[in-house]
Parts: sequence; C-alpha cells; structure tokens
Amino acid sequence: MSRCAIHPSILSADFSRLAEELQRISNADAAHLDVMDNHFVPNLTLGLPVVESLQKVSPVPLDMHLMIEDPDRWAPAYAEAGCASVTFHAEAAAAPIKLARELRAAGSRAGLAVRPATPIEPYLDLLPELDMLLIMTVEPGFGGQKFLDVTLPKLRRAAQAVKAHGGTVALQVDGGVTEETIVRAAEAGADTFVAGSAVYGKDDPAAAIDALREIARAHQDG
Repeated sequence: MSRCAIHPSILSADFSRLAEELQRISNADAAHLDVMDNHFVPNLTLGLPVVESLQKVSPVPLDMHLMIEDPDRWAPAYAEAGCASVTFHAEAAAAPIKLARELRAAGSRAGLAVRPATPIEPYLDLLPELDMLLIMTVEPGFGGQKFLDVTLPKLRRAAQAVKAHGGTVALQVDGGVTEETIVRAAEAGADTFVAGSAVYGKDDPAAAIDALREIARAHQDG
C-alpha cells in the first residue's frame, strides 16, 4: 500500500449493491470494511460471510476494521479469508502480540486500533509486531461523525514513534475525514486515510479519492 493511501469506508456505501459500490472505488488503495458486533460498539454491521463474498469481487484489497469483542477468537478467520489487512482494537484484545502474529502468519497485515481516549504509549513497544496503527478520530460505532481534533496530539506522538521505529508501520486515521480535516491529519503524520461520506457522498467517488489523495500528499511532512 502506498505512502499516501485512501481507504473508502463502505459503511457509507449503498448496502443493497455493495459489489457495484466497490467497483466505483477501483482507484482506491483499499476498501475499508467495518465489522461491528453490537457489543464492543453499539451498532451491528456485516460479518465474515459477507466479507468472504466481497473478497471475491472487490477490485481493491480489503482493509478490515474489527470493532468486536474477543478479536483473539474471531480475527484470524478474516485473514484466512484473504483480507489484505485486519485491524483489531487494543481495548478488546487479550493477547495482542499473539493475535498480530497469527494474522501475519495467515497472510494478512496486522493492525492495532485505539479509541480516541485510549493512550497510545502503552502500545508503542508493539510496533515490531504490527503493520498498521489506527488512531480513531471519532468514537467507533457510527459513520458521519465530526473529526475530533483532540486526537491530533496523540497522532503526532504515534507518528514520531513510527518514524523512530523505521517508518514501516502505516499510520491510519478513521472518522470524520474530509477534504478539510485530511489536511490536519496529514500534517500530524497520518499516511492512510479512511473516508466514508467524503467519498461515497460525492457524485463521482473515484474523483473524490483522487482529490483526497492529492490534498493529503500536499500536506505530508516528507
């Protein structure tokens, strides 16, 4: 995945025709799929059977974001299904290092997500075990929320740690990403951007992806 990656969230897509909606973002770096269990977050979305079907038709890799309890049990199946990246929440995992290694062994990139109020520092020692850090910029569970600028200092600290580690770990933001807020996220060090309504809310999602990518690149440091 590229240095500046745009991952449209299908949470904002038309769920009655997801295969077609994926084709509309064929210029994206990946499609971001949110799995919610109505326990870890107060919402219920799609699960493994739907993901397995979408994996067969998607023109881009699938970037899974598991907002679920007990990811230690459930996450490896998404890697085994062929998803390019599987991200689980630090707040939900009992053994994050073991889980990250299982995901990698199954052929997926391993990602760790933290909610807006969760400190990042306790997890920075895990960077050698990870391929991506996801800093939530809204409370997980629903699309269409406003970007929380209070998360930017944490994003900067995470970016500094990733750079010190060697810069091999992607730094993703998810929540409230627009043509305006992507500027602040890119300046703070993010290189992977999840965008829902900023892509699928436009008449031409592919053009929206190109525009977001151009804006982010223009505001990245290096």
